[in-house]
Amino acid sequence: MDGVFRVAKEEWRYWLRSRLAISAAMLLMIVIITAVVSTYSRIQSAAASQIAMQQAAEETFLSQPDRHPHRMVHYGHYVFRKPTPLAAIDPGVDPLTGTVMFLEGHRQNSATFPASYTTPRVAGFSYLTPAFAYQVLVPLVLIVVGFSVFSRERELRTEMQLLAQGLDGKTLWAGKSVALLGLSALFLLPLAIGAIATAAHGESVLAAIAIIVVYYLYLAFWSQLVLAVSTWTSSSALSLLWCCVAWVAMTVVIPRVSSDAADSLVDVRGKIASDLALLDELRAAGDVHDATDPNFQRLRAELLEQYNVETVEALPVNFRGVVAVVGEEKQTEILNRYADERMAQEQQQAGFVGLGSVVSPALAIRSASMRIAGSDLVNHHRFLREAETARYEFVQGLNKAHAERLSYEADINRNNGDAGWERARISADNWRVLQSFDFRPAPAPERVAAASTAVGWLALWILVVSVLGRGRAGDLTKQLHAS
Repeated sequence: MDGVFRVAKEEWRYWLRSRLAISAAMLLMIVIITAVVSTYSRIQSAAASQIAMQQAAEETFLSQPDRHPHRMVHYGHYVFRKPTPLAAIDPGVDPLTGTVMFLEGHRQNSATFPASYTTPRVAGFSYLTPAFAYQVLVPLVLIVVGFSVFSRERELRTEMQLLAQGLDGKTLWAGKSVALLGLSALFLLPLAIGAIATAAHGESVLAAIAIIVVYYLYLAFWSQLVLAVSTWTSSSALSLLWCCVAWVAMTVVIPRVSSDAADSLVDVRGKIASDLALLDELRAAGDVHDATDPNFQRLRAELLEQYNVETVEALPVNFRGVVAVVGEEKQTEILNRYADERMAQEQQQAGFVGLGSVVSPALAIRSASMRIAGSDLVNHHRFLREAETARYEFVQGLNKAHAERLSYEADINRNNGDAGWERARISADNWRVLQSFDFRPAPAPERVAAASTAVGWLALWILVVSVLGRGRAGDLTKQLHAS
């Protein structure tokens, strides 16, 4: 072990004397710290803003005066998705997906106001995030600093001196590996501090530690890859070339190809075609605003038989309100079916992109990072489903108040002047059917478990490149002894 640490110490000493290594490392640390601080500040500000707007939306809804209940169904309500604490490390898909939804009867509106539309861009750098810095920039700096870590010994012909000191190739490889892994740990400090800080804002300590671990595994892969390439190439120039080729392929080309392949392989129905088909089904289900619609004649007959009366006026409930309840239930079934179909297609596309983790650790870390942070597509779909649950509950609560607390006679005569409108109002106390909306991501153990497959691929990549590098280092020792 003394030899391993002696080699690592000498490697660090070499880097400290290198202007290129020091300049690259300092520049990278400035970029990382800037990304961590700016993203953390932006996420915390967005979270506070979303919480305040959610409270204001609920207060506005509950403060409405006495009204016709169906007016409140269409008055609607807003729900907001505040970012998760670890979105300060990896915002994931959040900047591209909506964070606000307007909830109303008979419709499932899309999430709106994604951060990419509301944040001004400054020369394309407004979304420099810690995740991007660690997934793309840190590996590049590890290449710049370490590309000659093993090939330099070959070019300077210092192998014989090292052998004379009792060091073999595997010990040399281990020492260089410790040096690169230590450099990776140094680069990881800002992310670790930022991740731990999120625990003060409601994040689980488990999730914070998990995201630190997966990013260290990713940097460990690049450390081992740089070292392995350096052991296999005959010169530092070739080592730099092949490391750069691997960086471009894994961080740029493969992710782009995977995304395009997913778009081509998974057929997603266009929004216009989907909306038209949805409207046709909704029309066929009946118009909830028209109690005489043929779709509700069977319901009318069943109610008359149930209560043993001859006319809807004699029913103990408001037939128009009952139609609203039944109609909303039918329409929601249709709306949920289309929404589930769309989300399944999006998940299938994401699954195809995830297959790229087999050939690109950059895709593996991207998947693991977003899942642990709770900023992935699954979390967005979770928000959509919870928002729909909130919509259905408050709309049906109003529809039931329509059926039970407003007479049929007052309802059908609501357009008979001001007096008619006054009689068709119900108490504002009925608006209390609205429940407070507080979106939260999946529990930390569930998020960490969801990242296990991606982490497994990272671990496999580390094992493969480590074996290749260590094996080659051992072969070099045998060659030197033979010569």
